[in-house]
Amino acid sequence: MKLILNEEQQMLKDSAKDFAENRTPVNHFRSLRDDNDPQNWDKEVWKEMVELGWSGILIPEEFGGSDFGLAGISVIMQEIGKTLTPSPLLATAVLGASAINTFGTQEQKAEYLPKIASGEITTALAVDEESHHAPSNTLTKAELVGDEWVINGKKKFVVDGSSADVLIVLARTSGVKGENAGLTLFILNANQEGVEVIKTDMADCRNYANIVFDNVSLAKKALLGDQESGGEAIDKILDEGRIALSAEMLGNSEAAFEMTLNYLKERKQFGVLIGTFQALQHRAAEMFVEIELTKSAVMAAMQGADENNNDLQRMASLAKSIAGETLYLVSNESVQMHGGIGVTDEYDIGFYMKRARVAEVIFGGANFHQERYANLSNF
Repeated sequence: MKLILNEEQQMLKDSAKDFAENRTPVNHFRSLRDDNDPQNWDKEVWKEMVELGWSGILIPEEFGGSDFGLAGISVIMQEIGKTLTPSPLLATAVLGASAINTFGTQEQKAEYLPKIASGEITTALAVDEESHHAPSNTLTKAELVGDEWVINGKKKFVVDGSSADVLIVLARTSGVKGENAGLTLFILNANQEGVEVIKTDMADCRNYANIVFDNVSLAKKALLGDQESGGEAIDKILDEGRIALSAEMLGNSEAAFEMTLNYLKERKQFGVLIGTFQALQHRAAEMFVEIELTKSAVMAAMQGADENNNDLQRMASLAKSIAGETLYLVSNESVQMHGGIGVTDEYDIGFYMKRARVAEVIFGGANFHQERYANLSNF
């Protein structure tokens, strides 16, 4: 496996870098936060992303996409991560597109994929029900009553859930809490009767929701994939999301590190640039090494996904675990090296720490993925 980008991937990365720097610098995120934007992302910016073809990167050409693969969307996530650009890209263009394209019927693909590619709809993946990520602990119940499925339960911390038009929901059709067996995926409209979406505010000022399902009736065709195949399906969908999110977290770390290096070269104490202090040089060197290690893990995972690598589950967990630990380290050190001003709203560096604290736990934190990696390795 070559840990380098091909020409098309590099072009996407360069295009995303230009877009992020010129259209969505950190001030863009700051303005959305200050304006208390109800969606926490800009419709016009999302429209421009769609026009660039980003929403269709994982969608086949027959449904209006480009099918550039996970590496293509991941390099974009990395670049917009550098400027903390909020958008439905992860929830819609990665999770939603991947779920429907991989497990949907031909009818579902024809109905939803062109709308995702054209920006007509956004999606959200509703998985977790507890404070910690654990898909197998699903208790949301789906029962077949006559010719309809009836869903009851609740989901927490749904990424982009408060603005999504379409929900992909993991529910239990049999089995007990803690088992992957008996899980089934469903697809439904977010405005359907019985669905209550409760917007949730988090430290990173992004779009999240808790969702309650109260006797939500769905036709049999609302199944996404085969009945009770949701355990395996959700793993594949989440692994693609974890890899793309790891790429974004890598971008977060790179930007925070660069911002801190610039500060070390400008800030003086006792008439001396603080970047000349050996202790700070050692800490900066540690951050650099960890970022380089993260680059290798993320690139291996995203290339492995496109090559259908048999070891993808371990690669995804490795990337998410390392990206989370690196972002935790870099965001902490960056704020500390800025000193007291690092935690003030006047400086942007604090935004990276707030994003880190939330991104680390989305789809499983370091502990979750280290345990998963160990189990997959038969330790």
